[in-house]
Amino acid sequence: MALLLQWQAKTNLVAPSTLANLWTRHIADSLQLLKIAPTARRWLDFGSGGGFPGVVLACAMAEVEGGHVTLVERNAKKAAFLREALRVTGAPGTVILADIGDNVDSFPQDVDCITARAVAPLHQLISFAEPLLRPGAKALFLKGQDVEAELTEATKYWKLSPRLHASLTGGQGWIVELDAIERQDQSAQTPTGTRHDRN
Repeated sequence: MALLLQWQAKTNLVAPSTLANLWTRHIADSLQLLKIAPTARRWLDFGSGGGFPGVVLACAMAEVEGGHVTLVERNAKKAAFLREALRVTGAPGTVILADIGDNVDSFPQDVDCITARAVAPLHQLISFAEPLLRPGAKALFLKGQDVEAELTEATKYWKLSPRLHASLTGGQGWIVELDAIERQDQSAQTPTGTRHDRN
């Protein structure tokens, strides 16, 4: 936490209004994913930003044989923070400086779980995850109170059987769990969404 606060002074990693509730708002919010995917060892986190959930998951994986988290971040300053956080904590992780949409093919293909927190609209996240979601793997996307509207939009382009988990940290947060994704129309293109800044 001290490292995050140090970097926060020069790089906006999380919303300043959430710093007073750092544990609940960010750390516990990230850790709850482990309960939904307890056997996952290899994680891929899209748009890792301030390290949530990616760095938190990597710290948890330090006690797991074969555990590893790949963190994808397009902002160079945030990617530098993520590398330093992994170095300081000794957590098993790798940081990839890349824009998700343009580099999906270069990401690990053997992941057990794909995560994202307030990075992009759900339909866009699904388009990123679909090529990487092998049988037995799953995606866990942390969403807010508009999750139903995002699911409605996503089902225009994707055949889904989502499972919704209410956030254990309170508020109006939800986790969308997906383990099977198929296009509604193989010729249809999912529209490009707008990335949302996290936190």
